Amino acid sequence: MRSGCALGVCHVLMLVLCVSATEDFDWTKNDHGSFYYGTFPAGFSWGAGSSAYQTEGAWDKDGKGLSIWDVFSHKRGKIQQNDTGDSSCEGYYKVKDDVALMRELKLNHYRFSISWPRLIPTGIKSDHINERGIQYYDDLIDHLLGSKITPIVTLYHWDLPQVLQERYGGWQNISMVNHFNDFANLCFEKFGNRVKYWITFSNPWSVAVEGYETGEHAPGLRTRGTGAYRAAHHIIKAHAKVWHTYDTQWRPKQNGLVGISLTGDWGEPVDISNQKDIEAAERYVQFSLGWFATPVFHGDYPQVMKDFIGRKSVQQGLGASRLPTFSPQEKSYIKGTCDFLGISHFTTRYITQKNNPSGRGTSNFFMDRDLAELVDPQWPDPGSEWLYSVPWGFRRMLNFVKTQYGNPMIYVTENGVSEKMQCTELCDDWRIRYFKDYINEMLKALRDGVNLKGYTAWSLLDKFEWDEGFSERFGLYYVDFRNKNKPRYPKASVQFYKRVISANGFPNQREVENWRRKAVETCSSSNQLLAADPLTSHMEMVTEIVVPTVCTLSILLSAIFLMFLLQRRN
Repeated sequence: MRSGCALGVCHVLMLVLCVSATEDFDWTKNDHGSFYYGTFPAGFSWGAGSSAYQTEGAWDKDGKGLSIWDVFSHKRGKIQQNDTGDSSCEGYYKVKDDVALMRELKLNHYRFSISWPRLIPTGIKSDHINERGIQYYDDLIDHLLGSKITPIVTLYHWDLPQVLQERYGGWQNISMVNHFNDFANLCFEKFGNRVKYWITFSNPWSVAVEGYETGEHAPGLRTRGTGAYRAAHHIIKAHAKVWHTYDTQWRPKQNGLVGISLTGDWGEPVDISNQKDIEAAERYVQFSLGWFATPVFHGDYPQVMKDFIGRKSVQQGLGASRLPTFSPQEKSYIKGTCDFLGISHFTTRYITQKNNPSGRGTSNFFMDRDLAELVDPQWPDPGSEWLYSVPWGFRRMLNFVKTQYGNPMIYVTENGVSEKMQCTELCDDWRIRYFKDYINEMLKALRDGVNLKGYTAWSLLDKFEWDEGFSERFGLYYVDFRNKNKPRYPKASVQFYKRVISANGFPNQREVENWRRKAVETCSSSNQLLAADPLTSHMEMVTEIVVPTVCTLSILLSAIFLMFLLQRRN
């Protein structure tokens, strides 16, 4: 979503001038309801994803050190219902079972992350290397390859070793660059003979803003207006160093690729004919995707970030911009450190201009942008409060990346939708619609000439959802977290996604509609399986007949109890 048009009015008018210059995509047109039937190119890679802290469990087993999420989630009030990822999906103990699920889905790749404190308990390589942690990832990688599933490995998915946070202040400190490089170097050494796709950081926007600005995520700091920019600065430097380490020391013998996965949600001007809305929509994109993508591809921060943060810093009486700067040598070192770009896309916002105050004491990341985010009340929102289904924004984002960054190789590293339900529901028809529509927009983007190589459904399993705990579910497979064995059950979307993979797209309308109908029929038998499990907790005991009415029954029972109490009072 970031502009690389550089200076002057070009970057201001990017959405209408720079991007519309391409003949492939008409930015003034928006076919919200059209569906394109066709298939993806041969060799297109289909996958699903996860992350270590969200799925592994075994938080203090076999020599693993503490992560900032272990500590953060144990603080009361930080996570919904005080959930933790201590056991989560118990993926640490279920490698064979979970790889079998991937085989059932016919996945081409599986994206997972390596827990830094599981390999290096303190985060400092010279202290100690945990061989049992290395063995766990050895086994996972070998099982994947044995099933002809390509591992795509993320080095950092938010679980910084707690020692590094306590001793140095985490990503606020430049020393993280070398410690992270040591960790990455260990991973290349131990796993690089089998892993050919590496992602340095997953969604560093969230690491910086939610970890060091709002405090919603670990480590929970609220350094308004400065901490996020400083953390991001060090993350970008760390990414570049790891890329160069791989490029010089490992690429000649391992022949792999190193990329980064960035938040890529789209911002659409409320009024495409209003220049201020166009400018605001560009800023929305520049302050998220472009914050990291523009340095990696062009060597420096987006000009609009430098302009806005610099001006507001002066107005606040500061002697220098709150946005750090790169030296000429650093710009050259960072530029071009991306073999492929991972895009994590979930939703879209309408954006309009909003002038925020910029005096003393008003600095924070969100106010620096001078914009307001809006949603259409007609957009479906089945789960997370931030996640609305807006498929057409996906194609626009992918075309933006193509235009701004020289049509890089793209892997969609996260795309999916959650549900927020207290009752068990395996017939996730809304997720089928989401996948169908979003994958179709990706197919349209390929026709536009976007260099797309793969797609990762988010996520393989229901899992720990950060500050939301287990209250939201993104998985293709339902996980019964109340059962100590954490059994998995396929949702209807498993069957639908499996057929998309087998057909490599959408052959024709009749066949695709048939997939959806059969998927929903299949989930009924899955509900029976869930009910038949003798270890399933009482609250989750459902059958094909009662699943649609469990919530209704709960409401009726509550109403009857309330009536009983009222009668006693009378």
